[in-house]
Amino acid sequence: MKLLEEKILRCGQVLPGEILKVDGFLNHQMDVDLITELGREFYRLFSSYPISKILTVEASGIAIAFAAAQFFHVPLVFAKKGVNKNVGNDVYTADIFSYTKGFSTAVSVSKKYLNADDTVLIIDDFLANGAAVEGLMQILSLAGASLAGVGVAIEKGFQPGGKRLRERGIKVESLAIVDSMTDTSISFRTSD
Repeated sequence: MKLLEEKILRCGQVLPGEILKVDGFLNHQMDVDLITELGREFYRLFSSYPISKILTVEASGIAIAFAAAQFFHVPLVFAKKGVNKNVGNDVYTADIFSYTKGFSTAVSVSKKYLNADDTVLIIDDFLANGAAVEGLMQILSLAGASLAGVGVAIEKGFQPGGKRLRERGIKVESLAIVDSMTDTSISFRTSD
């Protein structure tokens, strides 16, 4: 998605450890017009699927998933991190390793909000090693729900997550795939 790539080039910053900092427009301060367009594009890419829910993980993916849910006119469910007394004990749980934070976190979704009748689209801001998506897919499996596919704003194409998911036959649509990055340049994949 050219709009997203241009924003990354203008406002993104490469940090040590292959971290792409986009907090000025995507996941700390949010460019709502851009995020709305990301949601519209996910709808275009997945509108032929009978999506009944959008699923993401707390917190960075929520805004993008919300924008997509508006176009699909379906509920957005997000996996909460850590132990939450207000969610209760009747939950589906998975552990997710965070590449940027360097540790695992338990995430959970109330059993009230996912079931075997659901066809779910997973949306997230980044895809690197695929741990967040794998954790969310584990929750879907526990719920008996079907996975329609995975929509990601930015994929680090030089890391294995997207490739592994696609090799398993999962439809993965990334709006910008970064093939390489240094502290002075970012290059994007032109075709999948």
